[in-house]
Amino acid sequence: MDLDKVPQREDGMTAYEIMLSESQERMLIILKPGQEHVAKAIFDKWDLDAEIIGHTTDTGRMVLKQHGQVVCDIPVPPLADDAPNYDRPWVEPKTAPPLDITKFPELEDYGDVLLKLMSSPDMASKRWIWEQYDRHVMGDTIDSSQSSGDAAIVRIHGTNKALAICSDCNPHYVAADPYEGGKAVVAEAYRNLSSVGATPIAITDNLNFGNPEKPPTMGVIVKAIEGMAEACRELDFPVVSGNVSLYNETDGVGIPPTPVVGGIGLIEDVSKIATLRGAQPGDLLIVVGETRGHMGASLYAREWLGLDGADAGSAPTIDLQAEKRNAGFVRKLITDGLASAVHDVSDGGIACAAAEMVLASGCGLELDVDGAMFVATGNAPAGKSGLALIFDETPGRYLVAVPPSYGEKAGKLAQELGVAVSVSPFAGAFIEDPVLTVHDDGPNKGIVDFPLSRLREAWEGWLPGYMKG
Repeated sequence: MDLDKVPQREDGMTAYEIMLSESQERMLIILKPGQEHVAKAIFDKWDLDAEIIGHTTDTGRMVLKQHGQVVCDIPVPPLADDAPNYDRPWVEPKTAPPLDITKFPELEDYGDVLLKLMSSPDMASKRWIWEQYDRHVMGDTIDSSQSSGDAAIVRIHGTNKALAICSDCNPHYVAADPYEGGKAVVAEAYRNLSSVGATPIAITDNLNFGNPEKPPTMGVIVKAIEGMAEACRELDFPVVSGNVSLYNETDGVGIPPTPVVGGIGLIEDVSKIATLRGAQPGDLLIVVGETRGHMGASLYAREWLGLDGADAGSAPTIDLQAEKRNAGFVRKLITDGLASAVHDVSDGGIACAAAEMVLASGCGLELDVDGAMFVATGNAPAGKSGLALIFDETPGRYLVAVPPSYGEKAGKLAQELGVAVSVSPFAGAFIEDPVLTVHDDGPNKGIVDFPLSRLREAWEGWLPGYMKG
């Protein structure tokens, strides 16, 4: 490598400064021999600094030159494959106990709960933020708004292919159980990409934690990374880049463990995608995946019950094989043109996911709790109730809107792939009237029933109101 050819903003920089500088927005690219002029033309088109600074060898050594002198000549393996592992002292983190939801009184008005969750910081519309930015540069943005899909979709310029992009994290799950929480953040990105019809390719991570010199904090870091690694292996969803931010504390108190994942997936044909907006009156709603009534570390526990930390309960267990099966089924529905709209089920459970679908589509929905939530291959959770069903956060699930003529075909496909779907087999139906109705054949009949205008006011009103102080 010839350091004299490295673009530099200051004169007289030493080799040490050039090699260890952490200036942003830079990349290294290894070009195929003879193609340098092609790359140079691309960079010139975009008015970017780009220079050839060296070449690869078969010596196994890194050799740096500056001002005609060799300033570094060292073997590569100790910097990479043979580098020592960083192993600080750590202790096994404690996990939160399960949340016993039966200790809390049954709700009188489920609608009040839904409005509360939909207007909470985690769920409320972020329109106030994203509408202030140009998100359609060059006209290749296919889908980007929060009310549209679980991942942004950007066309690969000049082709019929597209990339799906998402960013995910649930620090509450990681705090409750670092290992399962680490798996969950990767699985959530996998789900979001699959929800728009993309084949997940890879992730980049942003690992944010407290002081690693404290063994309990280091234990959380270790187990979270181990959980993420297992999910990446099982889902064939590798980490290709990332960064780490540690020592994030205020007055000795660390931030919540916050490993963030940015996922990217490939859409082979941009005409075969799904968003939240596509549901039409008359479409049937299918719940994909088993519902097990998991309320621990949930949005309901935090926002409605006011529980925090271990009191909010344990994180859900991630079944990675079910994640693969369910995601593959959803992608197949989309590519075969059987799905009008798709949304993954996460914060707030089926109730909040369904609310987001109707807000995006503008049509109403009648949701049948009794027929929707239990699946053919699953058993009802203990203490079955509308609460345990509509707000639970069992992972690996999706809501899919299917035209009536495709309902039977979708059900047969699920059976062929060994995927659990709602017993009915339909969980409800989209209707023309702009109302959201959730009902049950039992004592909770009519547990939610109000116009979309009321729901939209709560959902879109929170952030602008907050910013006004």
